[in-house]
Amino acid sequence: MTTAQQPAAPGPGPRPAGARRADPEPPAPGGVLWTISGDIRALLMLPAAFTMQVAHPAIGAGVDEHSVFRTDPWGRGERSLRSVQLWVYGGEQAAEEGRRVRRLHKEIQGTDTRGRRYHSLDPACYAWVHATGFPIYLYAGRYLLRRFTPAQERQLYREWLQVGRILGLRDRDMPRTVEEYWPYYRRMLAEEIEPTKVARELVATDVPLPRPTGGPLPVRLLLRVFWPVLRAAFLRLRAFVTVGYMPPDARAAIGLEWTAAQERKLRRFSTAVRLLVPLLPERVRYLPLAYRARAEWRAGAR
Repeated sequence: MTTAQQPAAPGPGPRPAGARRADPEPPAPGGVLWTISGDIRALLMLPAAFTMQVAHPAIGAGVDEHSVFRTDPWGRGERSLRSVQLWVYGGEQAAEEGRRVRRLHKEIQGTDTRGRRYHSLDPACYAWVHATGFPIYLYAGRYLLRRFTPAQERQLYREWLQVGRILGLRDRDMPRTVEEYWPYYRRMLAEEIEPTKVARELVATDVPLPRPTGGPLPVRLLLRVFWPVLRAAFLRLRAFVTVGYMPPDARAAIGLEWTAAQERKLRRFSTAVRLLVPLLPERVRYLPLAYRARAEWRAGAR
């Protein structure tokens, strides 16, 4: 497998006996990630990132064999979303959540679609899972948020590297700059990424999808009655935003088709979302954990 192999930076020297390495810090409040990762529009970006992740043969095999994404997609999605939010907005909880994620993946191993042994914490796999978020934020952000300036792009990448440290990635596991990132990204698309079984499922509109079971009684009753119609509509929307908000070179590597008519539809949809969401109250515009963290930060800054 390929990964970005960089020479390790010189360390500060040996730690005293019994000393504990300081926990990595999450991105600073007020930065680029604080602005975008808790915004509800990020929910439309996540399917594209997940599909790029599982298009890696080892990651796709691990998810196919060990994940509950088929039997409990709603629970898995909720847990994953909370985890991502903690990495950015969790403060002192961020590092512990990173350790929890590593413990969760410690026993996941097997053989990928090319007959190679894998372990989910192998840096070649683990780094790619994290690396996919950066191009999705940039590409989908042009539609749903804004086009980042070069300075904002560099800041976003620095902050994404900070999140990687929370997840246990070492500096040598990821490209250290934006300029080093793009050759790594293109090499991964050319050498590793393929239309895996799980990636194909995530853009299919005819796969089984369990009905959500939570919520108030009226909601549960409505879902029970209308789920066949809602399921079909949800799968079509998921496929549309997954392929639409994925960078074209990643689409090509996975073998996903995208037409000019779909692009026009995506632009109309994105314009409506981009104009509507800023009009919503902040409590609605941001996911709960992000909203609370932002409010506490502003209160502490006064």
